[in-house]
Amino acid sequence: MSDRIEIKDLLLRAIIGINDVERVNPQDVIVNIAYWTDTRPAAASDDINDAVNYRTVAKAVIELVEGSQFMLVERMVAEIADLCLADPLIERVRVSVEKPGALRFARTVAVTIERTR
Repeated sequence: MSDRIEIKDLLLRAIIGINDVERVNPQDVIVNIAYWTDTRPAAASDDINDAVNYRTVAKAVIELVEGSQFMLVERMVAEIADLCLADPLIERVRVSVEKPGALRFARTVAVTIERTR
């Protein structure tokens, strides 16, 4: 499938990390999602019911991330991927989560995974 929808640079706040201060103070994370789906039915009908609603996907990701207390970014990206693949119209997903300021002298650290149904 070559049809891809992307949600770029979703800036969220989450409890994420293994250090004591990270377990108390929410930090910025940047979420990027690309998912593959067949867009032809939605393109033909011009009906949102025939599409994967990216607003619905984004809202679910926001709820997951902002309500989470993951220790590792690896866990966060896996949970986001699972959430996306729960939609039967999504065939494949690539998720990247950046944690700005995680490393001294680095703009960001990111974990990226790709999962297929």
